[in-house]
Amino acid sequence: MTLQLLLDQKNITKYHLSKISGVPKTTIIDICAGKSSIDRCSAKTVFQIAKALGCSMEDIMMLEEPKRYDSETGLPEDEAYLECALPKYLQISLENMKASWEKEDRGEKDYHWDLYWGELNADINSAEVERTISSEQAWYLRKKYLRM
Repeated sequence: MTLQLLLDQKNITKYHLSKISGVPKTTIIDICAGKSSIDRCSAKTVFQIAKALGCSMEDIMMLEEPKRYDSETGLPEDEAYLECALPKYLQISLENMKASWEKEDRGEKDYHWDLYWGELNADINSAEVERTISSEQAWYLRKKYLRM
């Protein structure tokens, strides 16, 4: 959970948190936007936020950092979003390939590895041609799961 999600759950705005905690509004905005890290805040700032939200300093320190976005494209730097809403047949092929790679990476021989690789490659190509997934998604999946 991020600080922004915690504020949303408690129905508190960044401005209101600033007022009740004494932490500058810009600091809170920067933490919520991922421009500043809670880890880099002073103990006093963490204490003020924790006290204002009625939780412990440890709870505040355990909050996740918000996702970072590419300044040019506006897309998340973590490309995992490209794995969302995939067709069922492609999800099954991905799971088979993941399991096969896990065996191979452990040094075990998976005699079906080439079958799973070919099936996943064909499913990615099919989904891309049918426009069920974008070209960007297709290349992401090829790089990550076919290790191209």
